[in-house]
Amino acid sequence: MAINKENYSRISEELKSKNITLVAVSKTKLAEDILELYKMGHRDFGENYVQELEEKHDQLPKDIRWHFIGHLQSNKIKYIASFVHLIHGIDSFKLLKEVDKQAKKINRTIDVLLQVHIAQEETKFGLGENELNDLFNDHLSQLESLLNVNIKGLMGMASFTDDKEKISKEFKYLKRLFDKHYSSERPNTHFKVLSMGMSGDYTIAMEEGTTMVRIGSLIFGERQHY
Repeated sequence: MAINKENYSRISEELKSKNITLVAVSKTKLAEDILELYKMGHRDFGENYVQELEEKHDQLPKDIRWHFIGHLQSNKIKYIASFVHLIHGIDSFKLLKEVDKQAKKINRTIDVLLQVHIAQEETKFGLGENELNDLFNDHLSQLESLLNVNIKGLMGMASFTDDKEKISKEFKYLKRLFDKHYSSERPNTHFKVLSMGMSGDYTIAMEEGTTMVRIGSLIFGERQHY
C-alpha cells in the first residue's frame, strides 16, 4: 500500500508546530515504503520486532533513527544495540541492566524510555507507579553504576477505547509522573521525552503534553499481517 502523503504532510506539519517528534511506525511495512517516506525527509521510524528491524537497518540508509517500540526480550538486545536510536519499552530494572551490559560491550550509550502501564487492559506491558518510584529510589545506587544507558523519559499506551475522556485521563496521569521525575537530579536520567499517542489518539496526547507520537496506519495504511 502506498504512503498516504497527504496525511503524512498534514500530521507532520501539525506536530512540528508544537515541537513534537513523529515516529512513523513501519512494522510489517516494506523497505520501499519506508524509503519513500525517507525521500520526503522523514528520519524517525519505529519497529516492533528485532529480526525485522535488523533486516531493515541493513537494507536502508544509515542515517535513519530507528526506534524499538515493541516488547523487548533481554536476549535480543545484542542484535540492535549497535544502531538503535531509542528503546521505548523498558519495563523492568533487569532489562535496563541488560541494555547497559550490551551497550558497554560496544562502548556505546543507549537512550531508553521507561514504559509505564497506564491502560486498564492487562495485556499492556509497563511499570506501575510504585515500581517506577522503586526504580529511582531502591535501585538508586545500582542506577549510578549503569554508565551506558541514558533514561530519556517515559512511554505509555492508553486503553484501546473510543472513550476520549478515559484516554485523556490516562495521558494526564502519565504526564503527572513525567513531571514528577523530570525535575529529579538522578544519575543517567535526562528526562526530555514523553512518548504517548498513536494513530487513534495522538490528538488527545497532543492536548495532554506529549513530546513524541507513534503513528503507523494513518501514514502507511492498515497493518499487514504475515
